[in-house]
Amino acid sequence: MLRTEEITLNMGPQHPSTHGVFHVVLKMDHEVITEARPICGYLHRGIEKLAEARTYTQFIPYTDRLDYLAAMLNNTGYVQAVEKLMEIEVPERAEYIRVICCELSRIASHLIAVGTYSVDIGGITGFMYCLRDRERIMDLFEMVCGSRLTLSYMRIGGVAEDLPDEFIPALCQFLDEMPSRLDEYDGLITGNEIFQARTKHVGLLDPGVAINYGISGPNLRASGVFWDLRKNRPYSVYDRFDFEVPLGKRGDCFDRFTCRIKEMRQSLKIIRQAVEQLPEGPVMAKVPKVLKPPAGDVYHEIEGAKGILGYYVVSDGSNKPYRIHVRRPSFINLGFLNELCKGWKIADVVAILGSLDIVLGEVDC
Repeated sequence: MLRTEEITLNMGPQHPSTHGVFHVVLKMDHEVITEARPICGYLHRGIEKLAEARTYTQFIPYTDRLDYLAAMLNNTGYVQAVEKLMEIEVPERAEYIRVICCELSRIASHLIAVGTYSVDIGGITGFMYCLRDRERIMDLFEMVCGSRLTLSYMRIGGVAEDLPDEFIPALCQFLDEMPSRLDEYDGLITGNEIFQARTKHVGLLDPGVAINYGISGPNLRASGVFWDLRKNRPYSVYDRFDFEVPLGKRGDCFDRFTCRIKEMRQSLKIIRQAVEQLPEGPVMAKVPKVLKPPAGDVYHEIEGAKGILGYYVVSDGSNKPYRIHVRRPSFINLGFLNELCKGWKIADVVAILGSLDIVLGEVDC
Protein backbone atom coordinates (compact mmCIF):
# COMPACT_ATOMS: atom_id res chain seq x y z
CA MET A 1 0.00 0.00 0.00
CA LEU A 2 1.25 3.48 -0.89
CA ARG A 3 1.10 5.66 2.22
CA THR A 4 1.18 9.46 2.09
CA GLU A 5 1.90 11.91 4.86
CA GLU A 6 0.28 15.34 5.17
CA ILE A 7 2.78 18.16 4.67
CA THR A 8 2.60 21.61 6.29
CA LEU A 9 4.07 24.47 4.27
CA ASN A 10 4.37 28.10 5.40
CA MET A 11 3.75 30.46 2.49
CA GLY A 12 4.87 33.94 3.49
CA PRO A 13 4.90 36.29 5.30
CA GLN A 14 7.92 37.28 3.16
CA HIS A 15 6.83 35.90 -0.18
CA PRO A 16 6.36 37.83 -3.46
CA SER A 17 3.03 36.20 -4.22
CA THR A 18 1.44 37.04 -0.85
CA HIS A 19 1.43 40.72 -1.89
CA GLY A 20 2.93 41.85 1.43
CA VAL A 21 3.38 40.43 4.91
CA PHE A 22 0.58 37.89 4.60
CA HIS A 23 1.05 34.38 5.92
CA VAL A 24 -0.81 31.27 4.75
CA VAL A 25 -0.26 27.90 6.40
CA LEU A 26 -0.86 25.27 3.74
CA LYS A 27 -1.63 21.66 4.56
CA MET A 28 -1.09 19.39 1.59
CA ASP A 29 -1.48 15.82 0.46
CA HIS A 30 1.48 15.82 -1.93
CA GLU A 31 0.79 19.03 -3.87
CA VAL A 32 -2.97 19.05 -3.35
CA ILE A 33 -4.17 21.61 -0.80
CA THR A 34 -6.33 20.23 2.01
CA GLU A 35 -6.32 23.42 4.12
CA ALA A 36 -5.16 27.02 3.64
CA ARG A 37 -5.19 28.88 6.95
CA PRO A 38 -4.64 32.64 6.54
CA ILE A 39 -2.73 34.46 9.31
CA CYS A 40 -2.94 38.25 9.46
CA GLY A 41 -1.57 40.90 11.78
CA TYR A 42 2.06 41.36 10.76
CA LEU A 43 1.28 44.92 9.60
CA HIS A 44 -1.20 45.85 12.36
CA ARG A 45 -0.74 49.48 13.40
CA GLY A 46 -3.78 50.09 15.60
CA ILE A 47 -5.23 52.77 13.34
CA GLU A 48 -8.74 52.47 14.79
CA LYS A 49 -7.37 53.00 18.30
CA LEU A 50 -5.20 55.91 17.19
CA ALA A 51 -8.38 57.67 16.00
CA GLU A 52 -9.54 58.10 19.60
CA ALA A 53 -6.60 60.44 20.31
CA ARG A 54 -6.93 62.51 17.11
CA THR A 55 -9.44 65.15 16.10
CA TYR A 56 -11.83 64.32 13.28
CA THR A 57 -9.68 66.24 10.78
CA GLN A 58 -6.38 64.83 12.08
CA PHE A 59 -7.58 61.29 11.38
CA ILE A 60 -7.91 61.88 7.61
CA PRO A 61 -4.22 61.06 6.83
CA TYR A 62 -4.56 57.76 8.71
CA THR A 63 -7.21 56.61 6.24
CA ASP A 64 -4.60 56.96 3.44
CA ARG A 65 -2.57 54.23 5.09
CA LEU A 66 -5.34 51.63 4.90
CA ASP A 67 -5.60 50.85 1.19
CA TYR A 68 -2.65 53.03 0.22
CA LEU A 69 -3.18 52.11 -3.44
CA ALA A 70 -6.60 53.81 -3.41
CA ALA A 71 -6.07 56.60 -0.88
CA MET A 72 -8.67 58.99 -2.34
CA LEU A 73 -11.41 56.41 -1.86
CA ASN A 74 -10.42 55.88 1.79
CA ASN A 75 -10.42 59.63 2.40
CA THR A 76 -13.82 60.01 0.79
CA GLY A 77 -15.53 57.22 2.73
CA TYR A 78 -14.37 58.66 6.05
CA VAL A 79 -15.18 62.33 5.44
CA GLN A 80 -18.62 61.40 4.08
CA ALA A 81 -19.32 59.44 7.27
CA VAL A 82 -18.51 62.49 9.42
CA GLU A 83 -20.51 64.75 7.08
CA LYS A 84 -23.46 62.38 7.47
CA LEU A 85 -23.11 62.58 11.27
CA MET A 86 -22.95 66.39 11.23
CA GLU A 87 -25.48 66.83 8.38
CA ILE A 88 -23.03 68.89 6.32
CA GLU A 89 -24.04 69.70 2.73
CA VAL A 90 -21.04 69.52 0.40
CA PRO A 91 -20.84 71.99 -2.55
CA GLU A 92 -21.62 70.45 -5.94
CA ARG A 93 -18.22 71.26 -7.43
CA ALA A 94 -16.51 69.45 -4.56
CA GLU A 95 -18.72 66.39 -5.12
CA TYR A 96 -17.72 66.25 -8.80
CA ILE A 97 -14.04 66.67 -7.95
CA ARG A 98 -14.38 63.83 -5.44
CA VAL A 99 -15.89 61.56 -8.09
CA ILE A 100 -13.06 62.35 -10.53
CA CYS A 101 -10.40 61.66 -7.88
CA CYS A 102 -12.12 58.51 -6.61
CA GLU A 103 -12.44 56.99 -10.07
CA LEU A 104 -8.83 57.84 -10.87
CA SER A 105 -7.92 56.15 -7.59
CA ARG A 106 -9.98 53.10 -8.58
CA ILE A 107 -8.13 52.87 -11.91
CA ALA A 108 -4.76 53.25 -10.17
CA SER A 109 -5.65 50.44 -7.76
CA HIS A 110 -6.88 48.15 -10.53
CA LEU A 111 -3.71 48.82 -12.54
CA ILE A 112 -1.65 47.47 -9.66
CA ALA A 113 -4.05 44.52 -9.32
CA VAL A 114 -3.78 43.69 -13.02
CA GLY A 115 -0.02 44.25 -13.18
CA THR A 116 0.92 42.27 -10.08
CA TYR A 117 -1.41 39.47 -11.13
CA SER A 118 0.47 39.26 -14.41
CA VAL A 119 3.68 38.80 -12.37
CA ASP A 120 1.99 36.14 -10.21
CA ILE A 121 1.17 34.12 -13.31
CA GLY A 122 4.67 34.58 -14.70
CA GLY A 123 4.52 37.61 -17.01
CA ILE A 124 6.71 40.55 -16.00
CA THR A 125 5.96 42.70 -19.06
CA GLY A 126 2.31 43.29 -18.13
CA PHE A 127 3.39 44.77 -14.81
CA MET A 128 5.65 47.32 -16.52
CA TYR A 129 2.84 48.36 -18.88
CA CYS A 130 0.48 48.93 -15.94
CA LEU A 131 3.07 50.92 -13.96
CA ARG A 132 3.62 53.10 -17.03
CA ASP A 133 -0.03 54.15 -17.06
CA ARG A 134 -0.38 54.37 -13.29
CA GLU A 135 2.41 56.96 -13.27
CA ARG A 136 0.14 59.19 -15.36
CA ILE A 137 -2.47 59.09 -12.60
CA MET A 138 0.19 59.77 -9.97
CA ASP A 139 1.19 62.87 -11.97
CA LEU A 140 -2.43 64.05 -11.92
CA PHE A 141 -2.68 63.52 -8.16
CA GLU A 142 0.57 65.42 -7.67
CA MET A 143 -0.97 68.37 -9.52
CA VAL A 144 -3.99 68.31 -7.22
CA CYS A 145 -2.45 67.81 -3.79
CA GLY A 146 1.33 67.54 -4.09
CA SER A 147 1.50 63.83 -3.25
CA ARG A 148 1.57 60.63 -5.26
CA LEU A 149 0.67 57.77 -2.90
CA THR A 150 -0.84 58.83 0.44
CA LEU A 151 -3.20 61.60 -0.60
CA SER A 152 -4.90 63.54 2.20
CA TYR A 153 -6.89 65.68 -0.23
CA MET A 154 -10.45 65.24 1.01
CA ARG A 155 -11.77 67.43 3.81
CA ILE A 156 -14.85 67.27 5.99
CA GLY A 157 -17.10 69.57 3.94
CA GLY A 158 -15.33 69.33 0.59
CA VAL A 159 -11.76 69.17 -0.70
CA ALA A 160 -8.55 70.93 0.36
CA GLU A 161 -8.07 73.05 -2.79
CA ASP A 162 -9.70 73.60 -6.17
CA LEU A 163 -8.27 71.90 -9.24
CA PRO A 164 -5.26 73.67 -10.78
CA ASP A 165 -5.60 75.09 -14.30
CA GLU A 166 -3.35 72.45 -15.87
CA PHE A 167 -5.28 69.52 -14.38
CA ILE A 168 -8.27 69.25 -16.74
CA PRO A 169 -6.20 69.36 -19.99
CA ALA A 170 -3.83 66.70 -18.63
CA LEU A 171 -6.79 64.60 -17.47
CA CYS A 172 -8.53 64.82 -20.85
CA GLN A 173 -5.34 63.68 -22.59
CA PHE A 174 -5.19 60.71 -20.21
CA LEU A 175 -8.85 59.87 -20.91
CA ASP A 176 -8.19 59.93 -24.67
CA GLU A 177 -5.15 57.65 -24.49
CA MET A 178 -6.13 55.16 -21.79
CA PRO A 179 -8.69 53.06 -23.77
CA SER A 180 -5.98 51.98 -26.24
CA ARG A 181 -3.75 51.08 -23.28
CA LEU A 182 -6.48 48.82 -21.92
CA ASP A 183 -6.65 47.18 -25.34
CA GLU A 184 -2.92 46.49 -24.97
CA TYR A 185 -3.56 44.71 -21.65
CA ASP A 186 -6.21 42.58 -23.29
CA GLY A 187 -3.82 41.62 -26.07
CA LEU A 188 -0.80 41.07 -23.85
CA ILE A 189 -2.33 39.47 -20.74
CA THR A 190 -6.04 38.61 -21.09
CA GLY A 191 -5.64 36.90 -24.45
CA ASN A 192 -2.50 34.99 -23.48
CA GLU A 193 -3.23 31.25 -23.64
CA ILE A 194 -0.90 30.44 -20.72
CA PHE A 195 -2.61 33.07 -18.59
CA GLN A 196 -6.03 31.66 -19.49
CA ALA A 197 -4.93 28.11 -18.71
CA ARG A 198 -3.74 29.20 -15.26
CA THR A 199 -6.89 31.19 -14.38
CA LYS A 200 -9.97 29.78 -16.17
CA HIS A 201 -12.09 27.43 -14.04
CA VAL A 202 -9.65 27.92 -11.12
CA GLY A 203 -10.86 29.12 -7.71
CA LEU A 204 -14.58 29.05 -8.47
CA LEU A 205 -16.66 31.24 -6.15
CA ASP A 206 -20.37 30.43 -5.99
CA PRO A 207 -22.52 33.61 -5.94
CA GLY A 208 -24.63 32.45 -2.98
CA VAL A 209 -21.55 31.58 -0.94
CA ALA A 210 -19.92 34.90 -1.86
CA ILE A 211 -22.94 36.81 -0.54
CA ASN A 212 -23.04 34.76 2.67
CA TYR A 213 -19.36 35.49 3.35
CA GLY A 214 -19.84 39.23 2.78
CA ILE A 215 -17.50 39.30 -0.21
CA SER A 216 -17.90 42.44 -2.29
CA GLY A 217 -16.44 44.47 -5.13
CA PRO A 218 -15.05 42.89 -8.32
CA ASN A 219 -14.69 39.55 -6.49
CA LEU A 220 -18.46 39.42 -5.96
CA ARG A 221 -19.43 40.80 -9.34
CA ALA A 222 -17.16 38.27 -11.07
CA SER A 223 -19.54 35.61 -9.73
CA GLY A 224 -22.43 37.28 -11.56
CA VAL A 225 -23.91 39.22 -8.61
CA PHE A 226 -25.09 42.71 -9.56
CA TRP A 227 -24.09 44.73 -6.51
CA ASP A 228 -22.29 48.03 -6.83
CA LEU A 229 -23.10 50.76 -4.31
CA ARG A 230 -22.67 53.41 -6.99
CA LYS A 231 -25.73 51.86 -8.69
CA ASN A 232 -27.64 50.03 -5.94
CA ARG A 233 -27.31 52.74 -3.27
CA PRO A 234 -26.04 55.84 -5.07
CA TYR A 235 -24.08 58.33 -2.95
CA SER A 236 -22.43 61.65 -3.81
CA VAL A 237 -23.48 62.45 -7.42
CA TYR A 238 -23.07 58.97 -8.93
CA ASP A 239 -26.76 58.85 -9.84
CA ARG A 240 -26.07 61.50 -12.50
CA PHE A 241 -23.71 59.33 -14.54
CA ASP A 242 -24.39 56.69 -17.16
CA PHE A 243 -22.18 53.63 -16.70
CA GLU A 244 -22.42 49.84 -16.59
CA VAL A 245 -21.51 47.31 -13.91
CA PRO A 246 -19.35 44.54 -15.43
CA LEU A 247 -20.28 41.01 -14.34
CA GLY A 248 -18.57 37.64 -14.67
CA LYS A 249 -20.14 34.28 -15.50
CA ARG A 250 -18.15 31.56 -13.74
CA GLY A 251 -16.70 33.39 -10.73
CA ASP A 252 -13.20 32.04 -11.38
CA CYS A 253 -9.79 33.75 -11.31
CA PHE A 254 -10.13 34.78 -14.95
CA ASP A 255 -13.48 36.50 -14.36
CA ARG A 256 -12.12 38.36 -11.34
CA PHE A 257 -9.26 39.62 -13.49
CA THR A 258 -11.36 40.65 -16.50
CA CYS A 259 -13.93 42.41 -14.28
CA ARG A 260 -11.21 44.81 -13.17
CA ILE A 261 -10.17 45.51 -16.78
CA LYS A 262 -13.80 46.27 -17.67
CA GLU A 263 -14.31 48.41 -14.55
CA MET A 264 -11.41 50.64 -15.59
CA ARG A 265 -13.20 51.31 -18.87
CA GLN A 266 -16.36 52.29 -16.96
CA SER A 267 -14.38 54.53 -14.59
CA LEU A 268 -12.99 56.39 -17.61
CA LYS A 269 -16.57 56.84 -18.80
CA ILE A 270 -17.63 58.25 -15.41
CA ILE A 271 -14.68 60.66 -15.26
CA ARG A 272 -15.38 62.00 -18.74
CA GLN A 273 -18.99 62.72 -17.81
CA ALA A 274 -17.89 64.36 -14.55
CA VAL A 275 -15.50 66.64 -16.44
CA GLU A 276 -18.24 67.62 -18.89
CA GLN A 277 -20.71 68.35 -16.08
CA LEU A 278 -18.21 69.97 -13.67
CA PRO A 279 -19.95 73.06 -12.23
CA GLU A 280 -18.40 76.29 -11.00
CA GLY A 281 -18.56 77.30 -7.36
CA PRO A 282 -16.90 76.75 -3.99
CA VAL A 283 -15.12 73.51 -3.10
CA MET A 284 -15.60 73.70 0.66
CA ALA A 285 -18.70 74.05 2.82
CA LYS A 286 -18.81 76.46 5.74
CA VAL A 287 -17.84 74.26 8.66
CA PRO A 288 -16.56 75.25 12.10
CA LYS A 289 -12.78 75.23 12.60
CA VAL A 290 -13.20 72.91 15.58
CA LEU A 291 -15.50 70.04 14.62
CA LYS A 292 -17.68 68.66 17.39
CA PRO A 293 -20.31 66.34 15.94
CA PRO A 294 -23.39 65.74 18.11
CA ALA A 295 -23.33 62.65 20.32
CA GLY A 296 -24.45 59.62 18.35
CA ASP A 297 -23.20 57.15 15.79
CA VAL A 298 -23.29 56.71 12.05
CA TYR A 299 -22.33 54.08 9.49
CA HIS A 300 -21.48 55.03 5.93
CA GLU A 301 -20.17 52.88 3.12
CA ILE A 302 -18.89 53.48 -0.39
CA GLU A 303 -17.80 51.31 -3.30
CA GLY A 304 -14.06 51.06 -2.78
CA ALA A 305 -11.55 49.60 -5.22
CA LYS A 306 -11.53 46.25 -3.38
CA GLY A 307 -15.22 46.20 -2.42
CA ILE A 308 -17.53 47.80 0.12
CA LEU A 309 -15.55 50.20 2.33
CA GLY A 310 -17.49 51.21 5.44
CA TYR A 311 -16.83 53.56 8.36
CA TYR A 312 -18.65 53.29 11.68
CA VAL A 313 -18.11 56.49 13.68
CA VAL A 314 -19.24 57.02 17.27
CA SER A 315 -19.28 60.54 18.70
CA ASP A 316 -19.50 61.57 22.36
CA GLY A 317 -19.87 65.24 21.47
CA SER A 318 -16.18 66.10 21.80
CA ASN A 319 -13.72 67.11 19.08
CA LYS A 320 -12.34 63.55 18.92
CA PRO A 321 -14.18 60.39 17.87
CA TYR A 322 -15.14 58.08 20.73
CA ARG A 323 -14.77 55.06 18.44
CA ILE A 324 -14.10 54.34 14.77
CA HIS A 325 -14.36 50.98 13.08
CA VAL A 326 -13.52 50.36 9.43
CA ARG A 327 -15.13 47.66 7.31
CA ARG A 328 -12.12 46.68 5.22
CA PRO A 329 -13.05 44.77 2.05
CA SER A 330 -9.59 43.19 1.67
CA PHE A 331 -9.92 41.59 5.11
CA ILE A 332 -13.43 40.29 4.51
CA ASN A 333 -12.66 39.02 1.01
CA LEU A 334 -10.00 36.76 2.56
CA GLY A 335 -12.64 34.96 4.64
CA PHE A 336 -13.29 32.35 1.95
CA LEU A 337 -9.64 31.74 1.02
CA ASN A 338 -9.51 28.33 2.71
CA GLU A 339 -12.49 26.99 0.79
CA LEU A 340 -11.27 28.54 -2.48
CA CYS A 341 -7.89 26.79 -2.23
CA LYS A 342 -9.04 23.31 -1.20
CA GLY A 343 -8.36 20.71 -3.86
CA TRP A 344 -6.03 22.92 -5.86
CA LYS A 345 -2.23 22.87 -6.02
CA ILE A 346 0.46 25.24 -4.75
CA ALA A 347 0.73 27.11 -8.06
CA ASP A 348 -3.05 27.58 -8.01
CA VAL A 349 -2.90 29.14 -4.52
CA VAL A 350 -0.81 31.93 -6.02
CA ALA A 351 -3.39 32.46 -8.78
CA ILE A 352 -6.33 32.39 -6.35
CA LEU A 353 -4.81 34.73 -3.76
CA GLY A 354 -3.67 37.17 -6.45
CA SER A 355 -7.16 37.25 -7.99
CA LEU A 356 -8.62 38.52 -4.70
CA ASP A 357 -6.47 41.68 -4.88
CA ILE A 358 -5.70 42.25 -1.20
CA VAL A 359 -3.71 45.11 0.33
CA LEU A 360 -2.16 44.29 3.69
CA GLY A 361 -2.55 47.82 5.03
CA GLU A 362 -6.29 47.31 4.74
CA VAL A 363 -6.27 43.70 5.96
CA ASP A 364 -4.42 44.40 9.21
CA CYS A 365 -5.51 48.03 9.87
